[in-house]
Amino acid sequence: MVIGFIGLGNMAKAMIGGILKKEIVSPEDIVGSAHTQETREKVARELGIRTEESNVQVVRDADIIVLAVKPQFLRVVLEEIRDALEPSKLVISVAAGKTTKWLGEELGKPVKIVRCMPNTPALVEEGCSAVCRNENVSDEELETAMGLIGSFGMAEVVPETLMDTVGGVSGSSPAYVFLFIEAMADAAVKGGMPRKQAYRFAAQSVLGSAKLLLETGMHPGELKDMVCSPGGTTIEAVEVLEKRGMRAAVMEAIGAAIEKSKKL
Repeated sequence: MVIGFIGLGNMAKAMIGGILKKEIVSPEDIVGSAHTQETREKVARELGIRTEESNVQVVRDADIIVLAVKPQFLRVVLEEIRDALEPSKLVISVAAGKTTKWLGEELGKPVKIVRCMPNTPALVEEGCSAVCRNENVSDEELETAMGLIGSFGMAEVVPETLMDTVGGVSGSSPAYVFLFIEAMADAAVKGGMPRKQAYRFAAQSVLGSAKLLLETGMHPGELKDMVCSPGGTTIEAVEVLEKRGMRAAVMEAIGAAIEKSKKL
């Protein structure tokens, strides 16, 4: 099995890194293309894969083609590779806002398409990816795609109608979390803690809290209540967050991201 990547940006490199670490294929079984020679040479040097200047050559060489270009460039790429794309090949797209129907119409023929919405924690193999497929993809082919996508974090199949929601709740959410970590660290600095140490304390607290939720399966409200001792410091802080409308602000922000995704 040869896997081809059109686009070798951060997300593609995260995917390739996970695939290689899990030893799904070897470096010589991955080929990629990028717009600049500098990028091609850098990725080939860092990951040991083969690179090509031509997107068409990548499509011809690969059994699975990962479209890892930005949405605004996707139409041009699809037009370029259309004639070289054989019906037997599987296409995995990570472009936001581009449906399997849109991809099929742009290619102008029946194609096996899996759509994936990963997020940036994939760079450290902690990605959260939603996956859907069109009617041409078999269960076995979906399983193969899930193996690749799951190599750099969690991957779950969702109805395509939920992909815009996924974009708001996981695709964009690292930015919200980083804002929260930065705000907590700022408060710690105000309290006298050195900046670098403040980031470590805030980030580890977020990481540990998320892991506790996932591993216990407990409701977030229950876990919150475990920290809020009667008359204690935490409930004082929670009251301030509630007064400031933290929940409403988060819900409104994610709603705005979902609506923007629908317009892409």
